[in-house]
Amino acid sequence: MNSESSENGQDGRGRRSIVLGDVEITRAVEWQGPLGPARNLVPAVGGEVWKENEDWLAPDHWEADSDRAVLALQTWVLRSAGKVVLVDTGVGNGRERPGSALFHHREGDFLGELERAAGVRPQDVDIVVNTHVHGDHVGWNTVAEGDGWVPAFPNAQYLVPAADDHHFGPGNAYGGGVREDDRLIYEDSIAPVHRAGQVVLWEGSHRIDEYLTLESAPGHTPGSSVVRLASGSDRAVFVGDLLHSPVQILHPACNSCFCLDQEQAAASRLRILERAADRNELLVPGHFGGTGAVEVRRQGQDFTLGAWASPRDAG
Repeated sequence: MNSESSENGQDGRGRRSIVLGDVEITRAVEWQGPLGPARNLVPAVGGEVWKENEDWLAPDHWEADSDRAVLALQTWVLRSAGKVVLVDTGVGNGRERPGSALFHHREGDFLGELERAAGVRPQDVDIVVNTHVHGDHVGWNTVAEGDGWVPAFPNAQYLVPAADDHHFGPGNAYGGGVREDDRLIYEDSIAPVHRAGQVVLWEGSHRIDEYLTLESAPGHTPGSSVVRLASGSDRAVFVGDLLHSPVQILHPACNSCFCLDQEQAAASRLRILERAADRNELLVPGHFGGTGAVEVRRQGQDFTLGAWASPRDAG
């Protein structure tokens, strides 16, 4: 894979980016830190796996002293074919999330970080991709206005998996009524964008532009999806929540505690990892800490980690 970093920002102050072919990739981080017990995040992975790999898991992916997994809430910003594309939009501000203390009534400066890190203002965004409809991937779809919510990106087309729109929407009674948060997420982060006429529902696959394609990878949610990048000889795959921790590269059959269909999620993860290893695709998950993206290699019948993608200092 031939990637390079860029330090030349749209606003003249500089940004750190990875360039794959004709596509520039930057990330804006809403939050990063230790979340919950590592063994709760990926229950089937024993504590010995974390300890055996402490030399590279800590501190970016695991806090050894507290045995907590380290995750990031982040948005990947792509400049592709003359457009600005956001992959997932984090948690958002001022949300009612009684089921999640970290997300509940959160207040932060993500839109400011988006401009600082990527030189992107809300009106500059052309396309928003929600890889799936979970609260930490759709929150900044909207912002508060008066007593309600309006699209945060007024000029953008929002690409939402049809299966998730149905499952988490009123059609399937907000995720089957299992969690109150699912109804709240849909009502404040998805429904307002529908009312504004900015949502495009898709299923199976969807071509974004000449370099980017959406592809269904169900299991984590019914409509869980990945974004494939192919430009020149370079490849990447943005996998959303197919992986929450790098330990799942070593143990792809092990799901996170958040996966709704465990068998389907594991099958999707294995398929994505196989292709990433065989086609030299940079793996770009939604929540990895550190630099956030890594190459995958085959090791016999298993997988191992290759090089982490890290922008170089400008020379």
